[in-house]
Amino acid sequence: MLPASKVLSSAALGVLLATAGSGDGYAHRQTPEPRPSAFMRVYGPTLPPFGFVSFCDRHPNECHQGAFEETRIELTDERREQLDHVNRAINRLIEPATDQEIFGIAEYWTLPMTRGDCEDYALLKRQVLMQRGWPASALLITVVRDEKNDGHAILTARTSKGDFILDNKFDDVRPWHAVSYTFIMRQSYINPKVWVSLDSRDSRTPDHLAGVRKDGTRR
Repeated sequence: MLPASKVLSSAALGVLLATAGSGDGYAHRQTPEPRPSAFMRVYGPTLPPFGFVSFCDRHPNECHQGAFEETRIELTDERREQLDHVNRAINRLIEPATDQEIFGIAEYWTLPMTRGDCEDYALLKRQVLMQRGWPASALLITVVRDEKNDGHAILTARTSKGDFILDNKFDDVRPWHAVSYTFIMRQSYINPKVWVSLDSRDSRTPDHLAGVRKDGTRR
């Protein structure tokens, strides 16, 4: 269990969440661009981020498999509103800060109280949505390379209408293919402790997130 100073007050979070909120003719037609899939493609198992493994050791209840649900969760208007509400609320609640600034170490995944980095935002959003009835199989921590080619963690909502991401960099909930990221890996919907590759060229996660050197050994 985290010290009280590191655990988000349920009362504070509750207050915040409660207040959030035709063609011109054949000769002129062009071949349409391929439509991106609404669903991420998975390429097989891969090494989980080291910070995540450590987080699960400290918080086994947050990594519990629970009831397996094969079917994607139905994305109703109410659920879409929940995603948007939680994403915006937590983005406002948590101040961005690196693990080095907070804990004095390079990588430490945790549930934030007032400050945190990308994976902390994702973990807290996952926890809050699960408290609201979302199954673990629909909420998957995901690792990408962002527009600067830096390692970055987000939360993927796996739904009947596609995969959507919740990101601390922007407040609106977007389809996974609508962002300029390279998708590397995410949790398996079958077992949250198992990770799968989203990149056919490289099944490893960004080094500083995974705790893995370029030669494949741990650091």
